[in-house]
Parts: sequence; structure tokens; C-alpha cells
Amino acid sequence: MFSLKQNCWFIRKVVVWSAVSSIAWSVLLLPVTAAVFVLLSRFSLFHPIQWISECTSLLTASSSIFSLVVLCGVVLITGLFNLEFYTLVPSIPCSRMALLGTVLHPRQCVHSLVYCTMGMLVMWCASVTIGGRYSTLGIPCRQSESGEVVTCLNEYHLFLLLAGAFMGYSHSFLGVVQNMYYVSFQPIQQYKYPRFKGCLPMVVKCSVIQSLYSARNFAALYLFFGYAPKTWISSTLHLQIDSSLQPLDSLTGLLEFSLLYHLTISGTFLYFTWYLTVLLFRIYVTEAYSFPVQSTFTEDAEQCLPKVLAETNTLVMKFFALQDLALLSQHSLSRRLEVFSLSQPGGHPHNWNAISRECLSLLSELTQRLVAHQDAVASNGRVKSQSASSDTRSASLSSSVMSGTEDIAETPRLGVPLRTPGSVFKSSVGGVHSALTAPFTPDVDSPFSSPAIRRLVGQQEPLSPWFGTVQSPHIMRRGPKLWSASTESQSNGSPPASPATVPSPPAASEKPSFLAQWLQNRREQVKSFLAKRVLIVYLFNKLPEASSQALFADSQVHIWALQGLSHLVAASFSEDQFGVVQTTLPNILSCLVVLLEAVDRHFKLPHASSKPVRAVCRMGDSTYKTLRFALRAALKTAIYKITTTFGEHLKINLFWGPAVCIIAVNISTEHRKRLQQFLEFKE
Repeated sequence: MFSLKQNCWFIRKVVVWSAVSSIAWSVLLLPVTAAVFVLLSRFSLFHPIQWISECTSLLTASSSIFSLVVLCGVVLITGLFNLEFYTLVPSIPCSRMALLGTVLHPRQCVHSLVYCTMGMLVMWCASVTIGGRYSTLGIPCRQSESGEVVTCLNEYHLFLLLAGAFMGYSHSFLGVVQNMYYVSFQPIQQYKYPRFKGCLPMVVKCSVIQSLYSARNFAALYLFFGYAPKTWISSTLHLQIDSSLQPLDSLTGLLEFSLLYHLTISGTFLYFTWYLTVLLFRIYVTEAYSFPVQSTFTEDAEQCLPKVLAETNTLVMKFFALQDLALLSQHSLSRRLEVFSLSQPGGHPHNWNAISRECLSLLSELTQRLVAHQDAVASNGRVKSQSASSDTRSASLSSSVMSGTEDIAETPRLGVPLRTPGSVFKSSVGGVHSALTAPFTPDVDSPFSSPAIRRLVGQQEPLSPWFGTVQSPHIMRRGPKLWSASTESQSNGSPPASPATVPSPPAASEKPSFLAQWLQNRREQVKSFLAKRVLIVYLFNKLPEASSQALFADSQVHIWALQGLSHLVAASFSEDQFGVVQTTLPNILSCLVVLLEAVDRHFKLPHASSKPVRAVCRMGDSTYKTLRFALRAALKTAIYKITTTFGEHLKINLFWGPAVCIIAVNISTEHRKRLQQFLEFKE
């Protein structure tokens, strides 16, 4: 399953070893959790001495050691599946039909089948540990007619096995619905042990709550459909059904305190084992990594921060590089001085130019994405041709945002969407999908995958509305225009805010044939007929906030770029001895103001400014739902950081009045007016 043909040093030395360390710690903690489960499963309030002696003898028994080996195998497979399915960019389905397609995808079905099997194995180990009437599937019994001793089906053991399969499928299903395989980076860095200790009560709480929910749902399911698997297994294994015992597919059989207690305890142990593996994987794989800013040796030049930021084949490394940039800009004076240093010989600020160019390229790409989405909404879902609008938008935005020095103006990837680690891993391994590349690889080959993921990984269909400029899932919705950038610019006398609003000339097309027109009319009739059906509308209706969440699904890298740029610019006021940052300050301010205008316009859209409902205790990471708010806060904080540091040098009092004007930085008039609000603390 593992592939050793890895050409990226970061994956070999960091990602793989982090995952291996998390699996190793999960296995080492397994005896502790198993011992706690033995104590709880054999709990006896009135016979404490007998309870302790039985638990001690059970922990040293051969059956318990064998069960522990089986559980170690389950934990190992769980860790490998975590490495296989985890991603840095969440998969956000834009409709219920897309979510249903993801759940029914063959890859997800295999995942569910494996987890059902592992759930049955864990429950088998739990039933052997509990002992008594749960120990084996077949028990001796006497027939009432002949009195002969035969082997009968132990329904209590079967009940726990089926409950394990049900809980395994529930875990697999919730992994898709709750985005449990999404890895997010913590805004405040912590050491591994304090973070583990702080998250451990949450893991226990989630395990208990999920076990109670699963026990309730499985009991209701077994009450109505439990007769079918019981009859099939008894006939297949030639086991008799003991009629003298109370069947469990009845209210009197299910409402037994001992049965429900052992079911809940076993389910908690199962979920806790899986959730603990998930938690350790998240802790180890998101640990910060420090890249050298510059290297003395030529062979280590590819591992330096400016080179890593420019890397396009392994974007997971770029995630860690941007995180390291944000950390060094705030906490490391010596590394900041290396960023501001000049090359020898030559005296060129190569480090600063490379870092600022990559950060501005990321921010400009996000600006283009937001502008394209706003233009699509303003045009009532009519998608513009790519030939004229995308080229004009890329050229104009690059000239307005990136104008200035020659190094910063060269942004060859400005018009290319930011690729996720999935596309990067695929290219880095030559297109082979392996266990080492898959942890950060969304499944873009699925016909039911989210359009946001296809857009982020750069895989777009030519006939899809996602082809060309980045669009939102809501662009096909017909509705009133919210605004038009061209009318706004004409009303205030300023030039158009975005070149994307320039209409492209209609391409001359031949008159369609009679057959093509007839087929088009029939298709429209079928669509209008299906649009009136309640079930179809429920399945294909766009989910609220899905469009906005998909646009900002990868905004963590933009937040780091904002933090790194703003803190480096603020630190350059007293640490930049050569003035290398001053030459790019107009470009940085212009880029931030243009992005702020695009973000402000986006928050005027429906559902864009509504905050998601706070979810109950769950292991799925839902931080991606609030990334747009975090980005807006980080953007304003970045601008305030720069304006408060350079405040006295950005403004001058005019002699003919108390007005304040920004003249020290060469930026446009509209950007001066917007920066004026920050200088006066009115934003």
C-alpha cells in the first residue's frame, strides 16, 4: 500500500513520519484504554474485591492478549485510512444530491465496508472481554421436545456484532457528512502533549454521545428488522434458535439495563479508539515545521523558504511554508533579518522579492476568484466567455495590483487557480494515487464530487459552468441583480473596478438544425417538469452558505500570507536596514485594499454574512465554515498593522485645512480614500 517512489523530501521526512508517530502512539495507548474498558465492563458495586481480582486475571489471560493484538491491527488500519482520506481542503457538497453521490461513491462504499468489518472485530473483542452470555456465537441448549443438547444461536453475541457493524458504518458516514477527514491548522501553536491533554476530554465526551446515539438508532433498527439477520445466520450456520429465551427483537428484550449498558460501554470503547487515532493524527501532522530562509550549501537551496513558497508540485509543503512565514514574521528576529538581507555578491533582495511575490500572487488569485463570482451573480448566472474576459481580467488586475518593481510584477501564476495538495500530490508521484499522496488528496475523479474541489484542484470540464474563471455553485440561479460594477463606477466617476465586467463580443454561430432545436426544447420541457417535483427540488436545491464556504475553502493559506506580509512590513520599519520593503509597499497596500473591496462586496451576497449554527459535540472539524470571517478579520488586521506603523509617514496635514491626505505612497485615489479610513480608525 505504501509507495517508496517519492521524489519530495518533505513528504518522506515530515508527513510520513508524522503519520507513523501518531499510529505508534495510538497503539501504545491501546492497552490503557482496554484496561479501562475491562474495569467498566466488569464493574460490580457490591463486590469490589471480586471485581478487582476478576479484572486482574482477565487482563493477563490469553484471550485478552489475543484480543489486544486484533485491536492493534484495527488501530493500524484506522491510521492508514486516516493517511489515505485526509485532506487540507474540505469537500463541500453544494446540494443534497452531491452529498448523496459522495456517500454512494464506490471508494466511499469500500471505506464503509472496511469500517463495518473493523467495527465487528472490535465488538467481538469486547464481547470476549465481557464474557458470560456474550462470549460466543453458539451456546449449548436443550430442545424442549426431545431433550437433546444442540448448539443454539447466541443472540446477545450476534446483537453486539451487528451493533459494531452499524457503528462502523455510522463512523464512515459521519466522516463524509461532518468532514472528519479535513485537517485544519491551529491558530495558536501548542506543544503536542498540552494539546492532547486539552482535547482528551472532548474526545471522551464525543465518544459517549456518539455511542448513545448509535445505541438508540441500532436498537430501533433491530426492533423492526432484527429478525431477518437472525434467521439468515441461524440457517446459514445451522444453529437452532432457543425458543425458551426472550428474543431481543422485542421491547421486553431490548429494554434490559444490562444489555443497554454493555452496548453503550462497548460503543464508547469503539468510538474512543477511532477518535483517539484521529486526534493523534491531527496533532502530529499539523505540527509546525521551520524552513531555513537561506542556505550556505547549494544542495540545500531547494529546502529554503523562498524556494518552497514558489514550489508548485508539492503544495502541502507550501501550506507548511506559509505557516512558517507567519510564525517567523511575528516571533523570530534573526530570521526576519535574513529576509531583509541582500545577496552577496550583487546586493539584491532576492529573499524578500520571492516571499512578497508569492504572497501577493496568492492574494491576487483570491481577488480574481471573488470578482469572477460577483460578476457571475450580477449577470444572473450567465457565464461569460473565457477568451476575452479572463485574459482582460488577469492583465488588468496584475497591472493595478502588482505594478511597481520588476520582480513583483512578474506573476506567471496570477491567472491560475490555487491548486490543492491533491493535484500537487498527483503530479508529484506521476499520477499514481498512493497511500502517501492520498492524505491530502480530495477525490476529484468522482462524478459526484463537489464543484468546489474540482475548481480548487484545477480539474474543470469544458462544458461545465466551472470551466474558465472560478465560479460559484449559485451562478446558475436566476435572480435579481444585486449590483453591477460598471454602473457603480459610472455613478462615482471612477474607472471600472474590475476588468471582468467588460462584456465579450458574442461569437458568431450558425443557426442550429431542426433536430438540435427539437432536442433542446424537449430537454427544457423535462427540466421544467422535474423542477416542479418536490423531491427533485429538495435534492438538487443549493445548500445555503455552500457557495460562500466553497469560495473560501482554502483561505487558510491567504490568512497566513496576510499575517506574514503585514508583520514583515511592520517589522521593516525598524529592522530593514537597506529599505528593501519600501519599494514594494505601494503594491502591498494596493493588493490589500483591492482584496478588501472584493471581500466587502462578497459579504453583501445572500447567506455570505450569516454565521453557521454552532454544532453539537462532534469530531468533524467545522472551522472551514468560518474561514471567510477569519479572512476578513485578518485582512483588516493586516491593513491596520501597516497603517499604524507607518501612520506618520503615510499622511501629512495640508496648510489650507485640517484634512489629511496620503501622499507618501504612490497609490491610486480610491485606495487612498480607503486607507484614509484606516488611518482615522473608522473601519
